[in-house]
Amino acid sequence: MAIKNILVIGLGGVGLHLTKRLVHDGYVVTVIESSQQLINSVNDAVDARVVRGNAMELGCWRQAKAETMDLLIAVTNEDSINMIASIIADRFGIPRKVARVRSPDYGYENSFLNKSDFKIDLVIHPEELVAQEMVRLIMRASANDVIDIGEGEMKIIAMRINQDCPLLNKSLSEINLLHNDFQFKIVAIGRGIATIIPGDEDSVLPNDQVFFMLNGKNQPQLMQLMGVREQETHKVMIVGGGMVGARVAGLLEKTFSVTLIENDKERAEELAPILKNTDVLLGDGTDVNVMVLGGLMEMDMFIAATGNNETNIISCLLAKHIMNRTNVDETANEGKTIAIVKKEDYLVLASTIGLDVALNKKISAADEIMKFIRMGELFSLAHLHGVDAEVIELAAAPKSQITKKPLKKLKSMLLEKQIVIAGVVRDGVCEMTDDETVIGPNDLCVVVLSSKSLKDARELFK
Repeated sequence: MAIKNILVIGLGGVGLHLTKRLVHDGYVVTVIESSQQLINSVNDAVDARVVRGNAMELGCWRQAKAETMDLLIAVTNEDSINMIASIIADRFGIPRKVARVRSPDYGYENSFLNKSDFKIDLVIHPEELVAQEMVRLIMRASANDVIDIGEGEMKIIAMRINQDCPLLNKSLSEINLLHNDFQFKIVAIGRGIATIIPGDEDSVLPNDQVFFMLNGKNQPQLMQLMGVREQETHKVMIVGGGMVGARVAGLLEKTFSVTLIENDKERAEELAPILKNTDVLLGDGTDVNVMVLGGLMEMDMFIAATGNNETNIISCLLAKHIMNRTNVDETANEGKTIAIVKKEDYLVLASTIGLDVALNKKISAADEIMKFIRMGELFSLAHLHGVDAEVIELAAAPKSQITKKPLKKLKSMLLEKQIVIAGVVRDGVCEMTDDETVIGPNDLCVVVLSSKSLKDARELFK
């Protein structure tokens, strides 16, 4: 069943970010929100119908025409409101329900009351999503990020461009001519606060965060070309013992040596007996002396998970400098950093001023919800960290604009729309595209695009 009409409960961080994305993608969105201040912010930002009122009052649901909705998304800061909203939505006949639930006691498979008891189809826990993503990134620490495409034979790998990189100051067309002993494609670039879906004449500049697509078997060759050594993570330092930091420590402590720094004495004392295999230290995570005494110089990974943007960014920059052991020994590994960044505007900037990865809880939650909404229409979806771009898989309809002509004839149009057709799946095998590739009817394509271009991509494949 296609989703068109969506009811959102709550215009906090996740709700507002998600509402903007849904409206941009062409969904008809109605919002129930009790705060006039938040309503004023959405009225200026997006074209959505807003009903002011308490989501626990049925009059608001009737005013929102709940019986016409295809999907409920309840993302207030109160678990109880979100769970009850799902039950109310079920009584109104809304077929699909998504709810933000933080407490492990409710809504999950092993909870006393699980998601089926509350008629919830998808439970969202932003802090858990970010924690799991951090663990995934730590497990693959050689590159800044690695995304598997399809069954995993193709990958998108993110790497930072330094002054010694052989690709530096070269255009994509030059790179293709000079480095053709194995096939790879540059599909996105993060530069400053800008996201670039590059064309042949775009060049790679210092400090760019570059996303490469290639066959996984060629990953070692790309690492060698970029001067990146394969390295394993053994020691991890976490600053911030909140929900995310504590969860990451708990997930990692049986496999890695973990040190957690928390500046609140009561919270540190609470965590120490829970995290039995983690060294919990009391101190300021932005104090260099505390970081060094905690063993930062020997760490492979540093995570800043406090509730403060500036603290996370500054501590990561300090840690990056201290963990740069190549200044002393050229063969030594250089430590990597991950930060939680609340402000979306800081995400790309954080990645380009020296942080390896910047994550945002709102975006992680919204990505998970968008995957659920697009299920069946898009075969998969991943957000590229640190840039405003996504990778998706789309099937070409038999009479779509994208079919029956070489991609070189579509190049200027695709570049204008900030879309790259990076790969095509045939007979179960994903192949890289080139200028001569012709997309056939029903071909499944790997598409990298600006987040704002999803609607255009869907039109091309219809």
